[in-house]
Amino acid sequence: MLNQYLQELEQDPFDGEEFVERLAWRVNASVSPPGGGDSAFNPDLLHTAFTQAIKDLQLLGERTAKKSERLEVAVKEEEVRHWHNVAQLLDKNREAFQSFQGLDSRINSVATKVVHLGDQLESVNTPRARAVEAQRLMNHFAEFLSSGPLVSEVFTDKSQIYEAADVIQKLHLIAQELPSGKFENAKQKIGEKYDEIERSLILEFIKAHRSTDKERMKEIAAILSHFKGYSQCVDAFIEEAQHGTLRSRDLFVEVLPLCTRSEELIRQVFTNPDQVMAKFVLNIFQGQLQEHIQTRLESKSIPEVYLRNLHELYSQTQKLCSDLQYFDMGTDPNFLSKLTKSIFHRHLHSYISVETRYLREKFNLILSRYYETKGHQKKNIQSGGINEIRRNIQDVIGNKATFGGETFLSEEVAISLLQETKQAFKRCQMLSTPSDVQNNAVQIFDLLVKALLLDHVDYAIELGLQAIPSGEVKAPPEISFFEVVHQSNSMVHLLEKLFHDSLVPLVISTPKHGDCLQKKKQLQVSVEQKLDLGLDRTVNAVCSYARHLLNSEQKRTDFKPDNDDILIANATPACQHVVRWINSVLEKLRDSLDGHNLESVLLELGIRLHRTIFDHLMRFEYNTTGAMAVICDVNDYRKCVTGFKVPLVNSLFDTLHTLCKLLQVSPENLKQVCSGDQLSGLDRTVLATFIQLRSDYKTAKLGNQLK
Repeated sequence: MLNQYLQELEQDPFDGEEFVERLAWRVNASVSPPGGGDSAFNPDLLHTAFTQAIKDLQLLGERTAKKSERLEVAVKEEEVRHWHNVAQLLDKNREAFQSFQGLDSRINSVATKVVHLGDQLESVNTPRARAVEAQRLMNHFAEFLSSGPLVSEVFTDKSQIYEAADVIQKLHLIAQELPSGKFENAKQKIGEKYDEIERSLILEFIKAHRSTDKERMKEIAAILSHFKGYSQCVDAFIEEAQHGTLRSRDLFVEVLPLCTRSEELIRQVFTNPDQVMAKFVLNIFQGQLQEHIQTRLESKSIPEVYLRNLHELYSQTQKLCSDLQYFDMGTDPNFLSKLTKSIFHRHLHSYISVETRYLREKFNLILSRYYETKGHQKKNIQSGGINEIRRNIQDVIGNKATFGGETFLSEEVAISLLQETKQAFKRCQMLSTPSDVQNNAVQIFDLLVKALLLDHVDYAIELGLQAIPSGEVKAPPEISFFEVVHQSNSMVHLLEKLFHDSLVPLVISTPKHGDCLQKKKQLQVSVEQKLDLGLDRTVNAVCSYARHLLNSEQKRTDFKPDNDDILIANATPACQHVVRWINSVLEKLRDSLDGHNLESVLLELGIRLHRTIFDHLMRFEYNTTGAMAVICDVNDYRKCVTGFKVPLVNSLFDTLHTLCKLLQVSPENLKQVCSGDQLSGLDRTVLATFIQLRSDYKTAKLGNQLK
């Protein structure tokens, strides 16, 4: 039983309540009746079992406590043994550290003695080596002092050229210090041999380069670095490295791979790779690259080709410099930019003069070709003063040029001008110095403004203004000015986009930005004023022709027929002609204008048309049948202006329609109609004047109706 308790108590986690429940269940299970029925509860048995379990657990606790005490004693004894071992290890470590310090001291002592011995050996050997070297040089120098040829194997055996180079280089330095006179012949022979060996080394370097013997090249370059002709070695390397390259038409594509290959070899061969690489690039720029650029830019006879080539070549050179900046070529950060300026200086200095001359000629050519295709001889037009009087005289005698509805505006021309200017701005940004870019950009913009706004748009507007008749219009007037407005606005918008996309980035942080904005605003205001003037004249001409149709085709019998019993079914012919005319104008307007411009013109046209019709109706006298006719006419006018989609115009013609009802209603109902919603806001004088148009105004004494 104790073992069972021990197993249960050692469970992790231990639950006391569950332990008691299991104990109770075992007691109850032991007294269950046969057959597996419900067990009877026996408190005495349960009490006895719990008492015995408590005693067992107390016994188990005592045993466990004794076992714990034995284990604690054993652990303390083990701890004592452990600390004893640690103390012994610390003593051994201390002894080992002392031994290490003694050994280190002995090593330092031996090392000091070895260094001292080495210094002593060197102090003895160096003078001896120098003496041997001096003796060797004196023997060779004696050979140069003799009158006969050189017989030393060092100078006669070509396989010993490196040793010969070392000797002759030192002899050459010594010879520079010797006085003239008796040593003159020796100095001359040394100089000749020096030059001969130098040439031989350069030839050997070239052979090694061609055979791609990098180690030999490095060795020869190191020897030649002490010779005065070392630069010839570098030149020979550059010439060999570029041999057979840079021959294609697209020379810029070859430069970077060539420099990459050569830079790797330069770093392996030369002791001063930065200077050699700089000289290599300098040779390319001032050699074949400059020759290639000057050849393509030699002629300025065709400015378009010259500018395109200049921009392309300068862009390619700038990109090449950007790619080459990652090579180490010394300490000058402006090395590549100086090379570029040295090549392009002459062309960049005169760039803007060529650019402006080309744009001026190109713009004139584009415009002249356009007018030639239209068969038009451009005129010198001035507005105001005597020219305005001449225009009015032409109106009177009917000698007005309408140009068949031609607007003399071309979106293709505008796009061509803008595209040329956009390319010019790109060239300006690339080819102008930071201090000149703003002035150059403004010059280009001024040329565009003159060509597009003044010579094309403004000229077309002036022609359009001249084509608009003034005074009384007796024939359908030319209304192509609506299209002039549409095309002019489109071109101004294109100019605005180019202004912000291309010009503003070049002048944004300079005083020229404000000047350009002011100039553009003034030109736009001038164009808008002329367009507004033209729209006003065109609307006047439209209404004037409508007035002419009404005056020439409207008969008094239309509104006061002799037979007062006829049935009125349609509008009068005059009204039908006016409606057809206005509908044709409306169709032209919707094809030409949109947005705010369309709304403004339709509003003005509707108001003036209403005034024209109102004044026309006020000229007639109406009987009952005539009142029906005028109501039919006004209904057609209302349907016509409904297409304007302008609420104010609809309201004006609705009011006119209600006024016309005053011509039809019975006298006793006049006062009620005049007090209606649509007429209550009108001036009573207008109502009275309109009622006076009735044929029965006097007989029916209608004047008293409004009092």
